[in-house]
Amino acid sequence: MSEPEDRYAVPLFDHQPAVDTIAMPEGAGDTTQIRARIHRQLLERLNLTNLETYGREQVVSEVRKVVQEMLARESMPLNFEERESLVEQVLHEIFGLGPLEPLLRDPSVSDILVNTGRQVFVERNGRLERTGIRFKDDKHLMQVIDRIVAAVGRRIDDSSPMVDARLADGSRVNAIIPPLAIDGPHVSIRKFKKDVLSAEDLLRYETLTPPIRDLLQGVVQARLNVLISGGTGAGKTTLLNMLSSSIPGNERIVTIEDSAELQLRQPHVVRLETRPPNVEGAGQVTARQLVINALRMRPDRIIVGEVRGSEAVDMLQAMNTGHDGSLTTLHANSPRDALARLETMVSMANLNLPEKAMRQQIAAALQVVIQIARLSDGRRRIVSVSEIVGMEGDVITMQEIFQFERQGVDEKGEVLGQFKATGIRPRFTERLLMAGIELPTALFSNVATIAGGRR
Repeated sequence: MSEPEDRYAVPLFDHQPAVDTIAMPEGAGDTTQIRARIHRQLLERLNLTNLETYGREQVVSEVRKVVQEMLARESMPLNFEERESLVEQVLHEIFGLGPLEPLLRDPSVSDILVNTGRQVFVERNGRLERTGIRFKDDKHLMQVIDRIVAAVGRRIDDSSPMVDARLADGSRVNAIIPPLAIDGPHVSIRKFKKDVLSAEDLLRYETLTPPIRDLLQGVVQARLNVLISGGTGAGKTTLLNMLSSSIPGNERIVTIEDSAELQLRQPHVVRLETRPPNVEGAGQVTARQLVINALRMRPDRIIVGEVRGSEAVDMLQAMNTGHDGSLTTLHANSPRDALARLETMVSMANLNLPEKAMRQQIAAALQVVIQIARLSDGRRRIVSVSEIVGMEGDVITMQEIFQFERQGVDEKGEVLGQFKATGIRPRFTERLLMAGIELPTALFSNVATIAGGRR
C-alpha cells in the first residue's frame, strides 16, 4: 500500500524568509562561532511535531539543505568536512545523545564519565583520560539525561535525583543531579560490549595463563560453585561471561542481575532483572525475591550477576541444596575479604544465625574464590585462585592454588610480575576426575613471567 502523498505536508523545518540572516556579533567570524550559531538556529527551527513521520534519510537530507541555505549567508563559509561535521552534530542532537554520541560509537571507549557539562572523561585500555568534549551548559546535559531516562519510562527531578537506566544497545547508565550532586548533573555510562571476550582473548591480554584457564574451565564443567571477587571495573562480569561459556548447552540457566550485562551463548537461558520502586515507592522487586523465585523455575544453575545484600543467604542455600555449578561476583579486595563481606550480607537477612553457622554454610556452599584486579597500568589480572577446604574451629580455611606475584613496574609504568602455581594440588581434583576432567600434575607447578609492553 502506497504512502499518502501528504506525509511530508508539514515541513520538518519552519523555514524563515530568504532575507533572514544569522545575527553576527561584533568580532565574530571564526568557524567555531559560526558552527555554534548555525547549530542553535537549526534546532530552533526544527519542527518537532512532525519529526516522527520522517525517516532518518529524509531528516539528513532536510538538515543538509537548511545548512546550505544558512552557510550561503555567512561571510566565512565552512569547508566540506566542517559542513558534514555540523550536520552530524545536529543529527546527534535529534536522534542520539548529543556530544556523547561519537564516544558511544568509539569501540576503544569502555566507560564515559560526565562531570557536569564542563568535563567528559573516558576510559581506554583501563586508563582514564579527559576529552575535549563539552556540553553547552548543564541545561544541555539535563536534556540528554531526560532523553535517556524517558526512553525506559523513568524520570529524574528534584524529588527523584538518582536513576539507573539502560541505553538501547544495553549500555548501563547512572545519573545523579542536584541537590544530591553539588556541582551539577553527573552521568556515568558503562558501555555494553557486543562481542564477549573469550578465554583466548583473556590469554592474549595476559589476564590469565593457559594452566589457570584449563583449571577454571574444568571447575565450571565439574559443577563447582565459584565466587568471583574484585573491585569496580576489575573485569568481574567479563570473567563471569568467559567462565559461563564452559557450561554445557543442555543445562537450564537462570541469571539474576540488577542491570542485565551477562551475555550467555547457551540456548536455554532465563534472564531476570531487579526492578526499583516507582515514583510512589511501590513495585520494587529485589534480588532476593528473584533468587527465591528462580528456585521454583527448575534451574540447573543459578548465576547472580553480583551479590549485594540479603539475597546472599538464599543463594548459598541454593548452592547447598542441589544447584551445583552456580556462579556469582561481589566487590572485595582479596579472597579473605570476599568471605567476610559474604558473611556480612548473610547477616543482613536478619535470620539471627550464629557466626559459626554462617561460616559453615559459606564453607559448604563455595569451593573456589577467584580474585581479579585492575592494576596501576590499567590491565586486568587474575591475582589469585583459591580453594575453600572447610572449617578449622570458627575459621574458614582456604588454600591458594595460583597467584600473580608483582615485581615492580618498568620505565613505561607497566606492572611486571609472574603467574605462579603454589604447588598445592586442590582437593576438588577428585570431583574433576569424577566429571571426566583430568589435569596434569605439572599444571600446578607452572610459572609464567609477564613482561610489560604487551596488550
